[in-house]
Amino acid sequence: MKKLENKIALVTGGSRGIGAAIVRRLAGDGAKVAFTYTRSNEKAEALAAEITAAGGEAFAIAADNTKSEEVVSAVNKTVQKFGGLDILVSNAGVYIGKEFGEHTIDDYDQVMDVNVKAVYVAALQAVKHLKAGGRIITIGSNMADNALGAQNTLYAMSKSTLQGFTRGLARDLGPKGITVTLVQPGPIDTDMNPADSELADFVRSKMAIPAYGTGDDIAGLVSFLASEDGKYITGSWVTIDGGLNA
Repeated sequence: MKKLENKIALVTGGSRGIGAAIVRRLAGDGAKVAFTYTRSNEKAEALAAEITAAGGEAFAIAADNTKSEEVVSAVNKTVQKFGGLDILVSNAGVYIGKEFGEHTIDDYDQVMDVNVKAVYVAALQAVKHLKAGGRIITIGSNMADNALGAQNTLYAMSKSTLQGFTRGLARDLGPKGITVTLVQPGPIDTDMNPADSELADFVRSKMAIPAYGTGDDIAGLVSFLASEDGKYITGSWVTIDGGLNA
């Protein structure tokens, strides 16, 4: 029996990059997986078809994470499609890097709506369905502990907020048997942060392991936390960044 057999998961921002790797891993470990996407219907449907062809079950949901009603709807659609919810992975995120004086209120609203408010709203709706053994896993960033350089203020602020959310919600949900954890990736080779970018060599020079990670590295950790093996981990976070923050 696969370790996530008979589990139902929702992954926000699951059509590409780290999110797609998480969707593939959870499905490969036996879970039925719904995932949201914002723009690329073609990529989302291709991922769902890939998982189905491999014998899994996946369901793509169009949802704009800046709109709370669409986040709520994604949770509800998952429950309607698969009959429940066991695992919520809030992965959707946005980065806006600018000198601080160039930031706008719209920048703040966009980053905080996606990186913080949508995480809160998804959890608020998910707890209506999660039972003992349920998991809430959020994908943050190592920048919550180390901003690394200029132009990261807004992003780092949004990701550090997730630490307080994780601590507090773990206290609220622990008596119900639901765990709450935070995964903080560092340099992961994706289309948004490629290992061959102009800054990549500089980043590698600051790492204990001078190599970018992959989406599969993050997905493996998420699967562990979602499984029975992760049942005693809550209210805390794991930084997975090749030692960049060491």
